[in-house]
Amino acid sequence: MTETSGKITDARPDVRTSRRRFIATAAAAAAGATVAAPAVHAQAPIKLKFQSTWPNKDIFHEFAGDYVKRVNAMTGGRVELEILPAGSVVPAFQMLDAVSSGILDGGHGVAAYWYGKSKAFSLFGTAPAFGWDADELLGWIRFGGGQELYDDLVQNTLKLNVVGMLSGPMPSQPLGWFKKEITGPEDMKGMKYRTVGLGADLFKEFGAAVTIVPGGEIVPAIDRGLLDGAEFNNPSSDLVLGFPDVAKVYMLGSYHQALECFEILFNKTKFDGLPKDVQEILRGASDATSSTMMWKAQDRYSKDLAAIKARGVKVLQTPRSVLEAQLKAWDVVIANLSADPVFKKVVDSQKEWAKRIVGFRLEYEPDSKFAYDHFFKPA
Repeated sequence: MTETSGKITDARPDVRTSRRRFIATAAAAAAGATVAAPAVHAQAPIKLKFQSTWPNKDIFHEFAGDYVKRVNAMTGGRVELEILPAGSVVPAFQMLDAVSSGILDGGHGVAAYWYGKSKAFSLFGTAPAFGWDADELLGWIRFGGGQELYDDLVQNTLKLNVVGMLSGPMPSQPLGWFKKEITGPEDMKGMKYRTVGLGADLFKEFGAAVTIVPGGEIVPAIDRGLLDGAEFNNPSSDLVLGFPDVAKVYMLGSYHQALECFEILFNKTKFDGLPKDVQEILRGASDATSSTMMWKAQDRYSKDLAAIKARGVKVLQTPRSVLEAQLKAWDVVIANLSADPVFKKVVDSQKEWAKRIVGFRLEYEPDSKFAYDHFFKPA
């Protein structure tokens, strides 16, 4: 502002002219932005074909689906895993090779299924009964050197083009389903029996005729008399697979598979080509669903065991004589298979971990059965 002859005048440039120039400049900038916008395109999602080794109705396939849902949600649509049940692309026992070759991008199974490639492989799924549980097995994987031993076996010894993640701790598996009660180890001599992994070696020490077949084939084999007895894994799976229709004795508690966990696999070439944050999400989702699987299993397994009893099935505990025979058989199996230096390296690492971790738990934790009996055991 300036003062001239007692009048105040505006010394700035014409305000209306400045406003017109501002509006014109802003309009030009907006037009430029509008032209540039089509150059920005949304990236297409990364689509991965992911098959489980489980029948469609099995709770294990549901667990695999939970992992797929978690990945798809955590990536915000950047990744789309497509979940397929066993047999959709390849049979269950061919899933590992299909992932390694790139026929499948990924899959969900258990390391025990690859027993035919290396018995050391089965240690990551059906480890010896050293008194540890599956959660402690996963502790060994994460902090006891287990993942490094797994990677070395899979990628260097077996030359498989896969990345594997161990996930989902399972409780001890039943001795299985039978036509009549198992009263001692002699009852299993000559028996046509289904199990997988190192459990096959163990029951051969019993004199059983062991057959290894996928989960979906077990009940038909019992029904046709091709099997005298079998185990799969848990009450929920056993119920939906139809075991109560073909056998009425269910023996619980066994050391042949006292602990196990799932295995999530990806083709290594495909995995290595993914963005680093997506790789971390795939690993993180494995850990996340490991926990939710365990909690879901607590709910479902307990309910489905009650449902099995309601079907007229005789549910019994495996006798101590069988458990003792299993531990002695483990001694033989471990000694025999430790002639393989790879097997020995892995099992020695597991023993070292189990001795320390289980020893700590037994010394540190109170007896849960003592407390349970106090509150819930009938008088």
